[in-house]
Amino acid sequence: MATPHLITTHRIAEATAPVGRSFTIINTLKLDAKTELDALERGLLAPAASIPPKFFYDAIGSTLYNAIVLTPEYYPTRTEAAIFEKYRSEIAAVIGTGKQFVDLGSGDSVKAEAWFARLKPSRYVAVDISETAAQEALARLAGNADAPELAGLITDFSRVLDVTSVMSKEPTLFVYPGSSIGNFLPDEALWFLKQIRAHCETAGSGLLIGVDAKKDATRLDAAYDDALGVTAAFNLNTLRHVNQLLGTDFNVRDWQHRGFYNVALGRIEMHVEARCDVTVRIRGAARRFTRGERIHTENSYKYSPAQFRAILLEAGFTEPQLWQDEQKDFNVFYAKA
Repeated sequence: MATPHLITTHRIAEATAPVGRSFTIINTLKLDAKTELDALERGLLAPAASIPPKFFYDAIGSTLYNAIVLTPEYYPTRTEAAIFEKYRSEIAAVIGTGKQFVDLGSGDSVKAEAWFARLKPSRYVAVDISETAAQEALARLAGNADAPELAGLITDFSRVLDVTSVMSKEPTLFVYPGSSIGNFLPDEALWFLKQIRAHCETAGSGLLIGVDAKKDATRLDAAYDDALGVTAAFNLNTLRHVNQLLGTDFNVRDWQHRGFYNVALGRIEMHVEARCDVTVRIRGAARRFTRGERIHTENSYKYSPAQFRAILLEAGFTEPQLWQDEQKDFNVFYAKA
């Protein structure tokens, strides 16, 4: 997903876990509030209005997302987890042990920790936009005497992936689970994968990545518009968040959630749609939305195995290997650098 601006100056913090193990977090992220809010304003005033998906994630949005992954309709998270659990030994045998583990979008690091026993990483690098999440995750991991060397990087890798400040010169496993690659436009996804490949300088490096598969539109529609309305609340909460940030006067009751699979483009689209003609104050401007007009909030591209294999190869990776669930709902690839 799109996230705040990357700068070149570093802030380095050291922390110590309760059992005395320390780790370093390097923060290369700076929120330029004016630039961010100006871009948000431009998106809302554009003829085809949009809100970047990073604005989903205030405290309420993050809580709602955690609820979405528990809904019966939303299969990606649990399906990827099942693939990892079923094929963990096989995947680990292909990857090999003792490598540096760079976890892109690490969050609470629970997914990564499940690999430690099999992969026996030499180092673990948590890469995330949230310093709070990384700090809490690394402190928890550091409390485990069997954890590897730990480090954290706070950055916006959707703009530029630069992990040189925390990487050592050794074989490296990049891990990017959760089908987050689907939030990139296809050209952006290729560009991002090329950046990962460029960081795989040492022989034996590679990428483990989860990618949601194309499937029946009815199932995809349901996954992004669940019966309980959790995804709807998640999407609509963005308007409340924008009100707080920009001083707009969106009335959430004037809008409804739209989440659907665009078959022609191979992607889920999320929008908020005006229920009636409505005028919204956006800083000093008045923006009129007609009934049925939409504000685009997110894309999530789906890929067939052949499509994503071709992208990996074009990015410079070799020998992509694939694991899937029985229904072929989800793809897990490991590709060598």
